[in-house]
Amino acid sequence: MSRRVPRFRAPLALALGAALAVPLAPPAPAADAYTLTPLKFTVRAGGRTCTVDADLYRPAGVDRDHPAPAVLGTNGFGGSKSDNSTSTIGKAFAQRGYVSLVYSGLGFGRSGCLVSLDDPDIDGAAASQLVDFLGGKRAADDGTTADFITRDAPGDPRVGMIGGSYGGAVQLATAAVDHRLDALVPMITWNDLAYSLSPNNAAGSTGVPGAFKWQWTNGFYLIGEGQPLLEPSLDPSRINSLACLHFVTEACRTVHTLNSGSYPADRTAELLAFAHRVSPALYLHRVRTPTLLVQGQADTLFNLNEATATYRTLKAQGTPVKMIWQSSGHSGGLADGELDLSRGNLETSYVGRRVLAWFDRHLRGRAEVDTGPAFAYHRDWITDPDRTYATASRLPATGRTLYLSGDGRLVDRRGEVTAGSRRYTNWLTPTSHSESSLSGLIGLPEMPPRDTKGTYLDWTSEPLKRPLDVVGAPRATLKVVSPEAERTQNSADAADKLVLFAKLYDVAPDGTRTLVRRLVAPVRVPDVTKSFTVTLPGIVHRYQAGHRLRFVIAASDDAYFGNRGIKPVTVISGPRNTGVLRLPVAGF
Repeated sequence: MSRRVPRFRAPLALALGAALAVPLAPPAPAADAYTLTPLKFTVRAGGRTCTVDADLYRPAGVDRDHPAPAVLGTNGFGGSKSDNSTSTIGKAFAQRGYVSLVYSGLGFGRSGCLVSLDDPDIDGAAASQLVDFLGGKRAADDGTTADFITRDAPGDPRVGMIGGSYGGAVQLATAAVDHRLDALVPMITWNDLAYSLSPNNAAGSTGVPGAFKWQWTNGFYLIGEGQPLLEPSLDPSRINSLACLHFVTEACRTVHTLNSGSYPADRTAELLAFAHRVSPALYLHRVRTPTLLVQGQADTLFNLNEATATYRTLKAQGTPVKMIWQSSGHSGGLADGELDLSRGNLETSYVGRRVLAWFDRHLRGRAEVDTGPAFAYHRDWITDPDRTYATASRLPATGRTLYLSGDGRLVDRRGEVTAGSRRYTNWLTPTSHSESSLSGLIGLPEMPPRDTKGTYLDWTSEPLKRPLDVVGAPRATLKVVSPEAERTQNSADAADKLVLFAKLYDVAPDGTRTLVRRLVAPVRVPDVTKSFTVTLPGIVHRYQAGHRLRFVIAASDDAYFGNRGIKPVTVISGPRNTGVLRLPVAGF
């Protein structure tokens, strides 16, 4: 039964997943803007039959004779269809003439089945059955049908998807198994979950896990396993076993292996196999749906490199794709004038206008609509709201190369490198701090970044004569010497390999240091006897005139698991053989 939507503000969601999702909350709709119909769908997914809890938002005036395209959306991790961030997807697009269907993802809210981390064969298959409903191929459990959706063919609705984080990856998972989708807008989501949870930024190191991102990972795991505290009467299809309450078994095993700090070949193979299976990196070759990627610069969970990898794969295979780097991500960073529908700014924010244009073009079939440039990025140093986003036809290439001198300087020419060696030693406890991953989400103050003397090395440039805009992922080529690490190089346990952390600071004239977006690049060195290349997380940052760049390699970081045992590291520099830092620079 349909009911009119009462005019009240939805309560703020308390779940972490809601805090992570893109804040979508438009102004209160007109009384007759749409009707809302709660629906249940019995689906078959992952070998289980369970119920999906959904809400259908139908704009006034839309019927069989006046159909409209549809928008499908779901929640961030730990949330539900009732979250402010999810329900207002339904409201916002219903207000703009789209039929909206929002639902609680599998294992969350009042939907059944296990949490399977957006597995295409499970979460994607369940979403595809909702597309069946929108296409008129099936009814909801109460017999409700949708004969008022624009269709491209019998059973093929005109439908797009939008959502953030967990609600972003499910779009790609669904598009991989259902080619009826017409437009995607995945926001702040992952490309490779192995990289997200245990990143290794050394080139060619996909065969072993990197440094375990324990704070983020265990935060999500505890939210998933602790759901009975919030939902005392769970659907039985959401119960797995006492050892793994609400996740699929492989997810629990992955977390347990990561927490063990030991990565022998057999367990590593299982860990990586599952992480890749639920990652777009594995199945993007099946995604042909036009995709507008939106990723956050302030994001230590899913950094800009994730969206960049997805973008490059889709573009290379001919899938229509464009990308925007907004300021806000899982680590905060919402800037004035950015997309925030709680202020009703779809039409007045840059990202909001791009989303509307994307749907206008691909869902409403308006071929004349300009969907914008291939790439856009937010510049937090620009105060004019009409100019904060810069656009480009491609990602910036390397524009500046710096060399690591033996005396701790970053120099412009190899000939300026001074020969010398420098050394640090790790402790058995972490000695560097970049972030407390969950502090902002739970209201705790964050400590400034720090590095303990003797446990890191740094190289600092001369003061810049003019501003330098770094846009993209810096790359560093390094060679280190560590006899202790060399002795454990060929251990059967990958945890015995050397771990280090690379990062970039901005040093102001008064000496104040800023770790750009608190981002670090964990590295499990693939072969300590050879040079290796590190890809740092992508950034958008202006180094102002008079400021200096500082490149740091540290022995540890308290947001990650680090070295097993003491492994001193020496870096030797000389004009003919030294480390190199390459910066992608806009307008170089």
